[in-house]
Amino acid sequence: MRSLFLFLALLCWQTAGAQAPQARVTGVWVRATVPGQQATGAFMTLESDVPLKLIEVRSPLAAAAEIHETRVDDDGVMRMRAIPQLDLPAGKTTQLKPGGHHIMLLGLKAQAKAGEQTTLTLVLEDAARQRREIVADAPIRALNAPHQHGEPMR
Repeated sequence: MRSLFLFLALLCWQTAGAQAPQARVTGVWVRATVPGQQATGAFMTLESDVPLKLIEVRSPLAAAAEIHETRVDDDGVMRMRAIPQLDLPAGKTTQLKPGGHHIMLLGLKAQAKAGEQTTLTLVLEDAARQRREIVADAPIRALNAPHQHGEPMR
């Protein structure tokens, strides 16, 4: 009985001292639009200490947001398509960038103007199906803006 008590006490102590796994989002930005344009892309770099899945994105700028991939099909044509989730392997960097994986903001409620900012809410899910949200401030950059790193998060 005493060894069981010691084992449980040690387990509780280790669990209490453990930090929650961390996910990091950097370099977040949204591409500016022209008047009347109904969609744009959002880009960023994601990292996680444990395997996670990006399963949802929301923004007040858009009626909907989809996770997309761009790939060259067997016929040699580059196509973009929505995917239900994006795996984020532990310890690896996952880039969401033009011409690759990215977020499409659809049904824009207003023009995305360079120099302004919007918010993106990323919903991540772990292997136990526990979800967590990360809110990112996303500057809106000119149509020809390159991907940049190190944007502040909140």
